[in-house]
This record gives sequence, structure tokens and C-alpha cells, in this order.
Amino acid sequence: MSWLFLILAGLFEMTGVTMINSLHKKRNWQSLFLLIGGFGASFIFLALAMKELPMGTAYAVWTGIGAAGGAILGMILYGEPRDAKRIFFIAIVLSAAIGLKLVS
Repeated sequence: MSWLFLILAGLFEMTGVTMINSLHKKRNWQSLFLLIGGFGASFIFLALAMKELPMGTAYAVWTGIGAAGGAILGMILYGEPRDAKRIFFIAIVLSAAIGLKLVS
């Protein structure tokens, strides 16, 4: 169950990061609410995951999901570059997160 909490924490982290960009583009209450809610839920699920998972592993996987997911969402939603080098390094981040899960 702790790994499910960690994945949810990473997904909510992606929501929060996306809403930062949304808030910069259009200042409205919906974006602000989703930003606060996304990061709040992310921290709650991270804390639940860390009840069973080691802190270093949980934090590394959480940030990996957030960083890679944020980069992917930037490419999909905001037209950020999709060149092979970016995709290669996103894959490295995801591989490291998966590797930590396999050795934990």
C-alpha cells in the first residue's frame, strides 16, 4: 500500500507543478485552489508512504515522479521541446526511480 501512496503523492506533485504554470498564465481561484490542493495531497500521501518506506527511497521516487511527470506534462500541455535528449534524460530519471523500487 505504501508504494500506491507514493505513486499518488508523485501524481499530485505533478498537479501542483502544472498549476504553478497555469497560475502564471491566468490568475484565478481555480488554479490557486488546485495548486494548494495538489501539493497538500502530495505531502499527505508522501507522509503515509514514509510510514513503511525508507525516507531516502520515498523522497527520491517522489521527486523523480514529480520531475519526470512535470517535464512530460510541459511537453504535452505547454508545447515545451520534445527532442530526443530531453526524452532520454526523462527516461533516466524514471529508470532510477524504478531501480530504487526494485532494490527496496
